[in-house]
Amino acid sequence: MPTLPTVTKPLAIVFYENLLPGSRLANCLTDLGYRVSTVTVAAELAAVLRREPPMVLVAQLQLRQGDLCPVITELKGEPALAHLPVIGYAPPKNQALQDAAIAAGASLVAADTAVLDQLPQLLEHALTVE
Repeated sequence: MPTLPTVTKPLAIVFYENLLPGSRLANCLTDLGYRVSTVTVAAELAAVLRREPPMVLVAQLQLRQGDLCPVITELKGEPALAHLPVIGYAPPKNQALQDAAIAAGASLVAADTAVLDQLPQLLEHALTVE
């Protein structure tokens, strides 16, 4: 009987449309000891999360056309993904989007200009079980 591979690193999924800071976030998560999968098409995100649920989702909230809040709401409505910590990032001047992301179920929202500097602290806070 074949044995399954042992997974020792937790999975983080990074969703982004803009290359920066998205690719830098993926690199930072790798440096922090995560396996990282990236998604760059919003319509594919939910399917990727269902296929292999991660320990955390780090996601760009402001999209070229719209925002990611409806996807977060959809995911939080699914029992298998409702617990998933979501760290969103958005422009600091878009407080309405930041508030909408929290209302949709994001665990934390950071300014896109600061998310890289704060990532270890954001992860620690988002992954804390209350």
